[in-house]
Amino acid sequence: MPNDCISYQKSGYFTPLMNDYLDQNPKLQSLYNRFPTFENFEAQIVEKQNNFNNSHRASLVSVLQKQYAEIEISHLTQQNIESLKVNNTFTVTTGHQLNLFSGPLYFLYKIISVINLTTELKVKYPAYNFVPIYWMATEDHDFEEINYFNFKGKKFRWNAESTGPVGRLSTEGLADFFEIFSQELGSSTNAEKLKKLFQEAYLNHGNLADATRYLANALFSAHGLVIIDADNADLKRNFIPYIKEELIQQTAHKKVHETIEKLKEYTIQVNPREINLFYIEDNLRERIIYENGKYSVNNTKIEFSETEILTLAESNPEKFSPNVIMRPLYQEVILPNLCYIGGGGEIAYWLELKSFFDAVKISFPILLVRNSVLLATEKQLKKADKLNLSWNDLFSKQSDLVNNKVQILSEIDIDLSLLKTQLQTQFSILNEITTKTDPSFVGAVKAQEIKQIKGLENLEKRLLKAEKLKLKDTLTRITDLQNELFPNQSLQERQANFSEFYIESGEHLIAKLIERLNPLEQRFDIIGL
Repeated sequence: MPNDCISYQKSGYFTPLMNDYLDQNPKLQSLYNRFPTFENFEAQIVEKQNNFNNSHRASLVSVLQKQYAEIEISHLTQQNIESLKVNNTFTVTTGHQLNLFSGPLYFLYKIISVINLTTELKVKYPAYNFVPIYWMATEDHDFEEINYFNFKGKKFRWNAESTGPVGRLSTEGLADFFEIFSQELGSSTNAEKLKKLFQEAYLNHGNLADATRYLANALFSAHGLVIIDADNADLKRNFIPYIKEELIQQTAHKKVHETIEKLKEYTIQVNPREINLFYIEDNLRERIIYENGKYSVNNTKIEFSETEILTLAESNPEKFSPNVIMRPLYQEVILPNLCYIGGGGEIAYWLELKSFFDAVKISFPILLVRNSVLLATEKQLKKADKLNLSWNDLFSKQSDLVNNKVQILSEIDIDLSLLKTQLQTQFSILNEITTKTDPSFVGAVKAQEIKQIKGLENLEKRLLKAEKLKLKDTLTRITDLQNELFPNQSLQERQANFSEFYIESGEHLIAKLIERLNPLEQRFDIIGL
């Protein structure tokens, strides 16, 4: 096929807000710090160097060493963790939920984006160290979003219950799930590797955070990935001033609402609460609400005075969990971070936050849209060539794709636009004549015009329908191919799990992705397997 990529803007899968951000529309420039270019990283490094509290580095490294104590890691990952002690080391971060067995494919693309960007930054700025970070969303409590994945069109769901932070959830019961999934995998060499990976991650680790860390480390440790679980008392100790500020001043609510006003022509991704913190325990994560001079925990009888809750923040900061508005701030307080890489929805809510960051005097990171990929087999690529399909064709809506192909393949011209234009011209002349003779005829002429135009439109529809029947076999091959590449008429990366492609490609899958993806090119890559 002629091209192996398509711009995000032309893919049809990005929102108007993301398209405007990628186009660097001037009306959005006040909502971000610097656009992601190599040149802009130099100024970002200087700013973060001047503003980051380097005393946080010691606790960060200590926590990471404890979290990695029980698993084998690569020399490069160990080196990256150690380098975080040094003031000239910076991070590039992505975050993701603890989806079962990594969830959808874009889990890989997020992490590969941070790995590849840090590699490129090391070449561009050799005086500094750059560490790729995967921030595990261990404190999330929406279990229904993460308890399943899709494999070859089938949904595999973990039937368990969780009311608290998912990172602390026991993996007990996943042995039965594993038995069902392993039967679907088959017995090939790559299937056996996947079974071993799942077994060691989920059956040999007691909670979902440890299991996910093992999985991500097994896939990416060779590339120096550092995985962090920020549901940690030592890390949150460095966040205490911001917890207190949120409880008393509620700056996030005020500032984010101001920014939302600037974004009102777009779909708003998230709305701030008056207090953007949860109260968290093993089986509980509920909003903190301020009413009538008291702080209460939603759906519980837990209640605090102002003095009591501030004392608790000082003594037990791990009891406070940031929501989607506060989590980015927490990340930037504890990490020497330069750039956040995320999907369109994530970048959209980050764009709501800059004025809040400015108010609390924390550097706002560069925002980069993660790599997006469509994986295609050699057989699928050959089919597309044989059917004369471009990637623009395949990314279009199926109804548009079919109609456009009928127009191209049909032996007759079924587009009657020219006839409709000619008809409208004739009626325009007729209307001028009737106006000069008897204006009472104008209504009758207009009605006749509408009737005849409608007649042509109906004829056009009938011709299109007839041609679709005539070209049924070819159109079926076209739609079948699109359905393979875009399951459920959605992006493959949001539907399929990496295991589906690992079965065929094995370890070469990740190697090929790392080789091909360039995070700063901001394009949708099509990669043949």
